[in-house]
Amino acid sequence: METKELLKKVREIELKTRGLTKQVFSGEYHSAFKGRGMTFSEVKNYQYGDDVRNIDWNVTARFNEPFVKVFEEERELSVFMVLDISGSNNFGTRSKSKKELMLEVAAVLAFSAIANNDKVGAIFVSDEVEKFIPPGKGRSHALMILRELILFEPKSKGTHLNEGLRFFRNVVKKRSICFVISDFYDENDFFEGLKIANSKHDMVALRIFDPAEKEIPNLGLIKMFDAEKNEVEWVNTGSKQLRSKYKKQFLDNEENLNVQFRKSGVDYATLSTEGKYLAELNKLFMTRSR
Repeated sequence: METKELLKKVREIELKTRGLTKQVFSGEYHSAFKGRGMTFSEVKNYQYGDDVRNIDWNVTARFNEPFVKVFEEERELSVFMVLDISGSNNFGTRSKSKKELMLEVAAVLAFSAIANNDKVGAIFVSDEVEKFIPPGKGRSHALMILRELILFEPKSKGTHLNEGLRFFRNVVKKRSICFVISDFYDENDFFEGLKIANSKHDMVALRIFDPAEKEIPNLGLIKMFDAEKNEVEWVNTGSKQLRSKYKKQFLDNEENLNVQFRKSGVDYATLSTEGKYLAELNKLFMTRSR
């Protein structure tokens, strides 16, 4: 992609998603994701009902009357995005591919973070960690992440999300928010790694989905390409047995994802390339803020 075309695309995404961030999330991001703790703000005169453990004894002794410390939430956060850049995310039958949807979602989250003065970083993962972008603040940093996501060509097309989760746990020591954005088509078990990460960090899973993945249409004998294995195979989609088997596998996978995410205690939302993803994100944010 030429520089001029890249800048135009990044600018279009920025304009679209920054507007949506303001309209849809207005305050939901702030309340959905809390700061790491409380920090000292000021002292005030003690009043009935104040926690006696917060009495500032030095100020109390100086003025010979009780004063208590006032704390406020430490708002600054580090927000990470573990982004699945495997081959399966190039698929799409609606107005955008799964990768394009991931790009928009990443933009919304990045601009939400910087609007709240939080840092944002990213980890690109296929079946290995392909790129690490340390957290930073400001519009230019968010735009850099988007540019990288648009241009980046992974060395591998496979999926091993646990590699990205392991890297995240090893590199990020302070409690952070981490969005894992993927279609979660992974033959490797990643739930244990997700559960371990969630014990220290605030993990959120966002599943990127295209409606055409629900079932195989009857198109007769067609050539199908496996983007992760880089293999082409002739498939007889006219076979009712094959279509039924595929649909059952899809439904079983759906059920397994729902069950495992609940067990791991990780908040989870499915975002569709049909264009309704903002409502699902907003719903997730509002649920967390209650």
